[in-house]
Amino acid sequence: MSHSFLLKEGAFVISDAHYSSHRPELKALLQEIDSGILKPSQLILMGDIFDTLFGPIPYTLYVNQKMIDLLNSIAQKIEVIYLEGNHDFCLHSVFENIKVYPLASQPLTCKYKDKTILLAHGDFGEGLGYKIYTSLIRNRFILTCLKYIDCLGNHFILKKLDTYLQEKEDCNHFENFMEYIIIRLAKRFSNSCDYFIEGHFHQNRSFLVDNFIYINLAAFACNQRYFIVQSSQEELLLEVNASKESGE
Repeated sequence: MSHSFLLKEGAFVISDAHYSSHRPELKALLQEIDSGILKPSQLILMGDIFDTLFGPIPYTLYVNQKMIDLLNSIAQKIEVIYLEGNHDFCLHSVFENIKVYPLASQPLTCKYKDKTILLAHGDFGEGLGYKIYTSLIRNRFILTCLKYIDCLGNHFILKKLDTYLQEKEDCNHFENFMEYIIIRLAKRFSNSCDYFIEGHFHQNRSFLVDNFIYINLAAFACNQRYFIVQSSQEELLLEVNASKESGE
């Protein structure tokens, strides 16, 4: 099996920050990385880093420009890997120095020492209805139409979406989560990896699925947790509280 990249000791892994003017917490962490206070070997962004960032829609770039500039600055210092999510996509032209992987390229295979790891945001492998939805929201023609409608309507669609996302509860417990994941991933990836890591579901849980370890990352938006790749043979990721690191 070919590997897209090597996962390095000391890499920072962040998922589901859902950054917006209402959730600015990620900015402090990235500023500490950019300034050199924190020194990750890599930065792995697991999708939904922004609440709304759609490459072809200028308004979403405008409201997130400072964070976009910050990530582009970090990418000039260390390797940054960005797995697109269902809130942030069509980003190749936005992050020219960042390795961006769309939904179609996920799960992404990487190597850490002698372990094979699959990484994904998590919004794949669902039913037909969801597959149609994910295709439509990433369709360039539909996004171009949305761009002009948004401009003519004084951004009313995106402002309404922002209000909805602001009120949405992202930190709910997923009942029967283990059973759902086993049905979704077992057999399909049993001989493909040692670890399967994804975000999207915000559950902060890990368990064995067939012969690989499944890890669902905590959402940074819920508790400002990110992860650092460590050398322990028992654990691949070490949980860290970002607020402590930033002195908040």
